[in-house]
Amino acid sequence: MTARKIIIGVLAFLLALFSTSTWAATGPLNLTATTAGYIALVVFVLAYMLVMSEEKLHLRKSKPVLVAAGVIWAIAGWVYVQADLAGVPEEAFKETLLEFAELMLFLLVAMTYINALEERRVFDALRSWMVRKGFSYRTLFWMTGLLAFFISPIADNLTTALLMCAVVMKVGEGDNRFINLCCINIVVAANAGGAFSPFGDITTLMVWQAGLVRFEEFLVLFIPSMVNFLIPAIIMSFFIGDQKPQVKDEEVELKRGARRILVLFLLTIATAVACHILLHLPPVLGMMAGLGYLQFFGYFLRMTLPGSLAKKRLLAEHAGDKKRLERLGSVVPFDVFNRVARAEWDTLLFFYGVIMCVGGLGFMGYLAMMSEILYTQWDATYANIALGFISAVIDNIPVMFAVITMEPHMSHGHWLLITLTAGVGGSLLSVGSAAGVALMGQARGIYTFMGHLRWMPAILLGYVSSVLVHLWLNQALFSVY
Repeated sequence: MTARKIIIGVLAFLLALFSTSTWAATGPLNLTATTAGYIALVVFVLAYMLVMSEEKLHLRKSKPVLVAAGVIWAIAGWVYVQADLAGVPEEAFKETLLEFAELMLFLLVAMTYINALEERRVFDALRSWMVRKGFSYRTLFWMTGLLAFFISPIADNLTTALLMCAVVMKVGEGDNRFINLCCINIVVAANAGGAFSPFGDITTLMVWQAGLVRFEEFLVLFIPSMVNFLIPAIIMSFFIGDQKPQVKDEEVELKRGARRILVLFLLTIATAVACHILLHLPPVLGMMAGLGYLQFFGYFLRMTLPGSLAKKRLLAEHAGDKKRLERLGSVVPFDVFNRVARAEWDTLLFFYGVIMCVGGLGFMGYLAMMSEILYTQWDATYANIALGFISAVIDNIPVMFAVITMEPHMSHGHWLLITLTAGVGGSLLSVGSAAGVALMGQARGIYTFMGHLRWMPAILLGYVSSVLVHLWLNQALFSVY
């Protein structure tokens, strides 16, 4: 194989792994060494460069990948029509689209709950509490990071990152530099925390479900994961001052139903996990059921609103509280669909564009071309470490899916290594994990690709250190098959 083919193949592998459907959706025609394949690669790279330049160009990241997805699949469709194989790309496209639909609906429900909690003033109340306690920015940086690290093994890294980012946005309102550093810390912490628990990330859940690692064995990754989080966090903390958020003398009153919506959110997460683990059904089924919980509760809030307002007005009149009476006069009924409309649609469309782009590239055959090189011509240790870097460019979910599908013959230590690297490698870039992409949408213009990239050396140091710690602490497992 020539050097040119190796370079093209490596680049394509980085791209084609993003969608979990790309492995199964390889087409009957190998387009990896054709003009059509090269054009598709160039189109995607150009689109990705525009995404990375979002901060400077002020061009929403969904636009270039949406166009690129259409071009790539059009190229594939044209080639297959010329080969009298019309209809084959359509089936592959539908399979890739199904993968996106599951991810989009999962994210949509999570974002809807976050928006509902924000509308009910949960994050305003938490911010007020933190400010009244007199926590400094540095203390808040560590608090949100540690909470993300320890909550993500239970609630999953994506949901945890969204929650912690919402808190940071409220606490650090107006200080974009602080919010950016906290978002980076949250992404690293959530991804690291999710690596040592079957429930922390979809990748760990996949490894557990495949029977490759037992439930209790994930705990051997706790110290390497902690190292991965602590090293960049310590470095970044030196660049955060000890000043405190501006104290606002405000009394934040939670809106009716706030606590119950939080409980419903936790119940929704539990339902999603139970659907996947107990029933072997997609987690999105549980998330959509959870959206139904919120809709029923929203109906209850609307139906009981007049009676609740009447009681509160009576109490305010007896107390002579004119300000409270004014607030009660401006109460708007809770509407779930308003919360859905406020979801970060640019992020959801970005996911669509990228998944469909690399779904098309995978259909052209690039993933199959590289699978043999990784685990037959490379050492498993180097391959697993390299896949961690690959997950920074694409996403850890399809990386792990591809490895499990390849079924390489590896020791127990190596399976734990790929679990670690695929989980924490996505922290190297903001687009390397669902948590990072979601936060780019939630903290638009503040937490950006370039803002994250500036701290990649510190995150890379944590990544390398966590791998070395695992190789040292768990070396006995590398001889167990």
